Amino acid sequence: MPTGRDSLGDAVSSFIGAATEQLAELSGTPADGFLHDAANEASNIVGGVLGADGRLTDGELDCYLDVIGPLLHPPLAIATATARETQLFRDKPEQLKVASVLFDLLCRADAKHGTRRSHIYYEVAIRLAHVAASLDLVPSATELTAIDEFRSAMLGHLDQLAVPRPGQRDPIGGGPPRQVPATATPVAPPGAAGNDSAPSHPARPLTELMAELDELVGLANVKAEVRRLSSLLLVQQLRAERGLPVIETSHHLVFTGNPGTGKTTVARLLSQIYHAVGVVSKGHLVETDRSQLVAGFVGQTALKTQAALESSLGGTLLIDEAYALARGGENDFGLEAIDTLVKFMEDHRDDIAIVAAGYPVEMTEFVAANPGLKSRFTRALDFPDYTTDELTRIFIALGETNRYQLSDDALAQVRNLLATEPRGRGFGNARFVRNLFETAVSHQAMRLAPLADPSDEQLVTLTAADIASVDG
Repeated sequence: MPTGRDSLGDAVSSFIGAATEQLAELSGTPADGFLHDAANEASNIVGGVLGADGRLTDGELDCYLDVIGPLLHPPLAIATATARETQLFRDKPEQLKVASVLFDLLCRADAKHGTRRSHIYYEVAIRLAHVAASLDLVPSATELTAIDEFRSAMLGHLDQLAVPRPGQRDPIGGGPPRQVPATATPVAPPGAAGNDSAPSHPARPLTELMAELDELVGLANVKAEVRRLSSLLLVQQLRAERGLPVIETSHHLVFTGNPGTGKTTVARLLSQIYHAVGVVSKGHLVETDRSQLVAGFVGQTALKTQAALESSLGGTLLIDEAYALARGGENDFGLEAIDTLVKFMEDHRDDIAIVAAGYPVEMTEFVAANPGLKSRFTRALDFPDYTTDELTRIFIALGETNRYQLSDDALAQVRNLLATEPRGRGFGNARFVRNLFETAVSHQAMRLAPLADPSDEQLVTLTAADIASVDG
């Protein structure tokens, strides 16, 4: 069984080997000439993660000194107590917030030659950061944030140099990921259209899933929380592989927010992320709501709820408006559905995730309806309403996806309608924008119908005359 020292040694070796190989091929000189530079970068990465929370255990310091110390120039040979007293990693966390010299070198070469050497560096560097975090029994929130900042610094540098990100779906032209709308998917019963079937293929690469998450319009805080959660789970997986103690982490989440804020899209991605890090065996998503879980006769509700849960086994069950299960009084069958849900979560804790979605106040009531829910739903993600700028980007993205473009006056009209639309409880967000877009396409079709032979430009252009309120 590998130890923490073994795992760190393997990760450092992989990082140095990959970095020096790319630099050697780029420069046409032997890889040995870059060993010390690569070792210093490995030291900065590991030291940055370990020093992020200011809490250094003897085990963390021993691993660093034993694995990395001998590789530095000159070699670092000091006692663990001395390393702590001299605050060895004092400046390291800040270095994770900017692109390193070697990474910048590879990025600029990629920008010039169309290569992807920086992607190789990125993969081994992120792996090394996670291995460093796994040296502690419980990685702190500060360590996970440091990893996220490290990731963001590298991706931001790629964006600045117009180099495609690792895992990016549409790399043409490079730069930041293209923004795509997190459009909602209609609720459907298990096994019906609108629910993913359990995949038989291997898990998608985590880098690809993170890139897809990055592409979503808005949701900055949600995306950051999903990244931190994925890092935590990945670190726990690394510890489990070494036979080390693992703190049980709940996979069940509460999503709060208005309709159309991307909850279904994020839930689908999250289930695949869970699959990628080994939390669930399949990674599919099943969507349901009270009408699909609760029956009108004694004994039937448990059967319906059990069926929905079994179809979700190996993936994630998304319960829309979950608070509806806790309403109706003591004799309501929704409480039977909750009891069945809690028991199933306990019996299959290692191969299912539940996401309960709804409005914030009502979801608080839902979690409080059963002690078993309160102990399992310990993490909530709030999906705020989109800003006018974000809603406008969603409209533009829908146009690009469907090969429509906006004239300048149409864009101004879209922005004006979005800015003046009331944003009260129940505002549809992306769903509202989709309706607005479909209305515009319908109006354009009616406008062009009298034309005998409309041009290609007319067919793909939406004008201000096409943009009208959904109710108009």
